[in-house]
Amino acid sequence: MADLKITGLHKHYGAVHAVKGVDLEIPAGEFTVLVGQSGCGKSTLLRTIAGLEDADGGTIEIAGEVVNHVLPRDRDIAMVFQNYALYPYMTVFDNIAFGLRARKTPKPQIEPKVRRAAQMLAIEPLLDRYPRQLSGGQLQRVAIGRAVVRNARLYLFDEPLSNLDAQLRDEMRGEIKRLHQELGKTMIYVTHDQIEAMTMADRIVLLREGKIEQAGAPLDLYERPATKYVAGFLGSPSMSFVPARIVADDGGLAVQLDNGVRLGVPAGRGELLSKRRDQPILMGVRPEHMNRASSGDGRPGLARHTAAIELLQPTGSRTYATFQLGGAQVIAELQAHDVSQPGERVDLAIDMNRVVLIDPASEMVIA
Repeated sequence: MADLKITGLHKHYGAVHAVKGVDLEIPAGEFTVLVGQSGCGKSTLLRTIAGLEDADGGTIEIAGEVVNHVLPRDRDIAMVFQNYALYPYMTVFDNIAFGLRARKTPKPQIEPKVRRAAQMLAIEPLLDRYPRQLSGGQLQRVAIGRAVVRNARLYLFDEPLSNLDAQLRDEMRGEIKRLHQELGKTMIYVTHDQIEAMTMADRIVLLREGKIEQAGAPLDLYERPATKYVAGFLGSPSMSFVPARIVADDGGLAVQLDNGVRLGVPAGRGELLSKRRDQPILMGVRPEHMNRASSGDGRPGLARHTAAIELLQPTGSRTYATFQLGGAQVIAELQAHDVSQPGERVDLAIDMNRVVLIDPASEMVIA
């Protein structure tokens, strides 16, 4: 395995500036996920690391070696593509063994390596089949097997699960994560799916318009986003944003919504907001920040609010309830039987310790 260091990386496609001065260091053995909306530059960044695209500026170092002008085959990188890229006239065994043979691996070493990779991916019974005889999930396992059979320095995954159905994606996410734990290799994974990013990554790098918006551990980005974009991107259902103002309230501060409702700010957060009194803010609230209020819950920082439920979306153990808060539509995550039907009025407890407060002008999180 090897560490990766990217410094001031730029990539242009004509007038399109796809990657804009990216700086990134990935320690050896880390599972890093590049995530963002389509067109944010994540696949371009991955392909530039692999050498499939030439950098227009900056440097790429693998294990301390600058590889900008090193051919892809000489970078010692294994890559898994979105479209499998298997040879249809070769068996599964031969597809997995192809890279080893191309690198002139001694013949006695090939079969044990292929069978070990197939065993890890639970495709050993399929080694004599052809790609046309496999399901989508099996095809993707073969493509991954072809990559992991090599003892590469870096393993790159370019949206490998996007063609699979939901159940297979869940299974393959676990398989890839398990492979990383078993191999201990440096892996970089590209996806537009924030659920994949949250569940798989040691570290998430969230890209926006060719730049890194924020990088860090999944829960750091989720619980302590730096910007409105990060706060809104991570989470499903996504965070809701409610226009408000910071106002004085009973010797402390409160968030006052556009309809006059006041939600008290915990004392610990008031110090950060004291200079913003009477200024507009955005209050970001996630579904799990709100619960049905109970008489025995006296935790500090809980603000009570009575809501008229407009829409219910049961998921089994939980129900997502949509209602109006200060003129904005928000979603609360409630217990399955907390609400019986739309139109019902429910007392909610909003955890003001966890809501995110944002400067609407800069879109930076302030508390």
